[in-house]
Amino acid sequence: MNRTEKIKFIDGLRQSLANASLVVVVQQKGLSVSQMGSLRTKIREHDAHLKVTKNTLARLTVQGTDQQGLSPFFNGPMALAYSSDPVAAAKVVVEFSKENDKLQVLGGYLNGAILEAQEIQHLASLPSLDALRGKIVGLISTPARNLASLVQAPGSQIARVIQAFTSKA
Repeated sequence: MNRTEKIKFIDGLRQSLANASLVVVVQQKGLSVSQMGSLRTKIREHDAHLKVTKNTLARLTVQGTDQQGLSPFFNGPMALAYSSDPVAAAKVVVEFSKENDKLQVLGGYLNGAILEAQEIQHLASLPSLDALRGKIVGLISTPARNLASLVQAPGSQIARVIQAFTSKA
């Protein structure tokens, strides 16, 4: 890689990391090509990305940014997993590290804060953003569903419900 290509690579990676909510630094000592391929496939399925890079290029990428605190994690064979969802990349790499001890979570970056490995593991245990949205929609729609079923009930049942409420008061 010549100097121009390195500069282009650093700028591209810096832009990708700037757009990401979460960046996870992992050490991948001894992973085979097929294991890395499996990890990349799982990462892509969750709309996340994985970038294997040299430590020097990674340090230059985060230099002068909010993510500069990640530099101490850049030792040995490492990769950066990142996603716009604040949980997706963490979930995938933590699950994969449980299955394969050759992948180790070192730390990460989430919305201005540098996270240690334990914090990344706690983050991975949270439900995804889409799952949380689904729960909220379910909670909001339940009263409306109950009201709709009440309105469809015959008049005598509505009268009984109103009578029950007035007798409580």
